[in-house]
Amino acid sequence: MSQDYEQFVVNVKKKTAIDLSLYKEAQMKRRLESLRNKRGYQDFQSYFQAMVNNDEMFNEFLERMTINVSEFYRNAKRWEVLEKRILPRLFVERPKLKLWSAACSTGEEPYTLAMIMAKFMPLADVSILATDLDRAILERAKLGLYTDRSLKEVPSDMLDAHFTKEGMGYYVNENIKRTVHFKQQNLLADRFDQQFDLIICRNVMIYFTEEAKHELYQKFSNALRPGGVLFVGSTEQIFNPQLYQFESEDTFFYKKV
Repeated sequence: MSQDYEQFVVNVKKKTAIDLSLYKEAQMKRRLESLRNKRGYQDFQSYFQAMVNNDEMFNEFLERMTINVSEFYRNAKRWEVLEKRILPRLFVERPKLKLWSAACSTGEEPYTLAMIMAKFMPLADVSILATDLDRAILERAKLGLYTDRSLKEVPSDMLDAHFTKEGMGYYVNENIKRTVHFKQQNLLADRFDQQFDLIICRNVMIYFTEEAKHELYQKFSNALRPGGVLFVGSTEQIFNPQLYQFESEDTFFYKKV
């Protein structure tokens, strides 16, 4: 790590509690160098000084360092497993589930979960926590407006039931939006609530170092009740789940034992 970037990492952590050293360096440094150069700064020290005095640049930095690529029913077969196998087992154990979509990005994931939950119970009884590091992204998620690209995997009956077409986009209906409670959170630094039945954290772990992944898997395990499930992304298989008191319940689903 160059001294210039190393000091930038230290400065960012002091200001924001975001520890860039827990992200894979090559990917993160390349992403931030592109942003820095676009703004016309030759080194990270001068870029940091400008950034802390300019809210627009600071928010741009947060957006760039987070990974905001999402869509409804991403990897649809896994959502089918959740609906047909995982949730029925959880409902046998507890009639009302505590649900969390971690690193929820622009909201497609928690809203997908809400639509699936609507098949099991009245939406008035559904409550989903959805968290992300990026405040601007959370505001977009709360708006609930999506383009065709985000919706290409949504079954037609679900699209008709839970969305309203307006102009070039689709709004998530209010009864779905009311089930999701968005909150800013730093997964690597903040404490987690406890006794979750289901935690969904998909397609974000791949950007962390092995040490950060280890810490997060343990934190997720601690946040789940025995029998609760962690649902991860299609490139994020846990190869030693027993280290975290997990056992594989299905592909990319890990049950706390």
